[in-house]
Formats: sequence, structure tokens, C-alpha cells
Amino acid sequence: MRDLSTEVFFRTARSGGKGGQNVNKVETMAEAWWHIDSSHAVTQEEKEWIKDKLKNRVNKEGYLIVKSSETRSQLENKQIALNKLQELVTQATIKPKKRKPTKPSKAAKERRLDSKRRDSEKKQMRRRNW
Repeated sequence: MRDLSTEVFFRTARSGGKGGQNVNKVETMAEAWWHIDSSHAVTQEEKEWIKDKLKNRVNKEGYLIVKSSETRSQLENKQIALNKLQELVTQATIKPKKRKPTKPSKAAKERRLDSKRRDSEKKQMRRRNW
């Protein structure tokens, strides 16, 4: 997994959920913002893959944004958001294997033709009986 922690900055906001009075006072929700184009952690080709695969999460300025408000701790939410962001980038930069076209084996062709022949004979028999 790549270390993007030096290129990410965080924004915080008040998050809903559990916390009692804490919810209304402390900004525990964390957003991890990572600018794709200015990153040195990934190649240009990988940047294109990231933009293509994660286009729904990238804003107009080119920032990939991940939010977390799972815990009551701002520090933990920052760590969770960073981990999510790194996981997304890792998944998006996996190069898909190129498909190697294969041909059916001789035995498979024979089975297919034999099956067609049997079905044809079955239908021929039906015609004769009518």
C-alpha cells in the first residue's frame, strides 16, 4: 500500500450520531483530501486510472475526498479516512490482466457437433411420425 499521508490534508466538521453534548461542540467528522494531479506517489498512467475508476469521488478541482465519522474521536476518524483513501487508490491502480483469447478444444467441438446431430435426429424422427 502506498503512503499518501504526506500529500493528504484533512478538514473537520461536526458529525451526527452518538456523543451527547459532544456532538454539538466538537468537530469529529474528518474528510481526507488528496490532489491527484500534484501527487508524486503515483505515475501519470495510474493517475488516469484513478480519475477514471473513482470519477464519482473526485471533485472539479481534482481532489479525491473520503469522509469518516465512525467514531467519536477526530484522530481516529482521520486515520480511518486516510486508510480508506489509501485502499481506494490501491484498488484503482491494480492493472487488469489482459485477456488471452482461447480456442475450444477438439473434444469440445466434437461434443457440440455430436449434441447438435442428436438433436437434429430427434426432430427428424418427430417429422416422420406426423
